[in-house]
Formats: sequence, C-alpha cells, structure tokens
Amino acid sequence: MSKVKIILALAFLALAISTGWQIAARELANYELQEELKDVASLTAARIGWEPPSSDDNLRDAVIRKAAQHNVQLEPQEITVRRSVPPDAPKVEIAADYRVRVVLPGGSLLLHFTPTSRSKGF
Repeated sequence: MSKVKIILALAFLALAISTGWQIAARELANYELQEELKDVASLTAARIGWEPPSSDDNLRDAVIRKAAQHNVQLEPQEITVRRSVPPDAPKVEIAADYRVRVVLPGGSLLLHFTPTSRSKGF
C-alpha cells in the first residue's frame, strides 16, 4: 500500500511541476513581450525628423515579429496602437490582448494576457 501512495505522490508532483513550468514559461514570455512593446513604442515616440513616423500597421508588424521570437502568436487585431501628438512630446502606446492555452492531462487552462507599454517623448 505504501508503494502505491509513493507512486501516486510522485505522479502528482510531476503533474504539478509540469503545470507550473508551462504557466511560468507563458508568464515569462508575456513579461519579455511587454519589454519588447516598451522598446518598440520608445523607438517611435520621438523622431528628430530624419524619417517619417512608422504607420500603425508597421508597428503591429514589428510587435508580431517580436512576439514570435518569444513563441507568442499574435494577430494584427490583437494589437492596439494609440497615438497622441502634443507638439512638445509625442506619445505612442502599444497594447496587446491575447490568450494562450496550457495543455494539461485531462483538460486545459486558458491564460489571458494584456501587456501594454507607453512611451513618452523627450
């Protein structure tokens, strides 16, 4: 009887570690994506006039490429770009709203993430 308990306890522990690992990996990818959003937004906030500002579609494409580097699959409709253009400090906010599924034995878990980042002009 004690061998059965040990086997069940080890199986439960392995399941808990596997689930925790998958969730932690998704959380880390979301954190890294949020940092990427911050970088993309800050690079487009203030220009010195050497090149025209990026379009919203170009920014969405850049975010999709950055997300793919972190194994996050985004669609353009999941990305929002907001601009405000005061003369002294232009601002860009890029936000994503997506869900990822964690597959577990006997079911799955849906995680919802909403990373966002604002950039402030100089």
